[in-house]
Amino acid sequence: MLKKLLLKLLFLTMASLAPWAAADSLPKPAGKVILTIEGAIKNTNSGDKAVFDRAMLENLGMVTTRTHTPWTDGVTEFEGPLGRSLLEVVGAEGENLTVTALNDYSANVPSEDFYSFDVILALKMDGAYMRVRNKGPLFVIYPFDRSPELNTEVIHNRSVWQVKSIRVD
Repeated sequence: MLKKLLLKLLFLTMASLAPWAAADSLPKPAGKVILTIEGAIKNTNSGDKAVFDRAMLENLGMVTTRTHTPWTDGVTEFEGPLGRSLLEVVGAEGENLTVTALNDYSANVPSEDFYSFDVILALKMDGAYMRVRNKGPLFVIYPFDRSPELNTEVIHNRSVWQVKSIRVD
């Protein structure tokens, strides 16, 4: 029973992504753009870039990660789409991601991280949408508690908050 439910959920998720993934362009955002992706991508919706509003990101499928982080107290619940889902939808073809925050801090993240670990672009923290003052609108979250080897300074530096853009190279 559970297996059938999981397979159905996987099918519905893939079916909802299929029009985007198969197209040369993405739908246009209806709301305020909170993420821009550029560089080595195939699927765009704003010139040579892919722009996303909150609803578009939520439509990629929300995943919950409960973990300790160096920036929060205790176990914190984060929700957002998987990084690999985002890369797949834009048709990313690069090995390096430059993730940039609103204050122009940037970190180089191997795209492999998004495939090797369940890295999410968190929109919510403890059930509430993250605002700029509390690390929003997006926060790159690694599953630190599930994969303790990620608790390194290198990975912590890749955990950008207040994300505004990603460049794929």
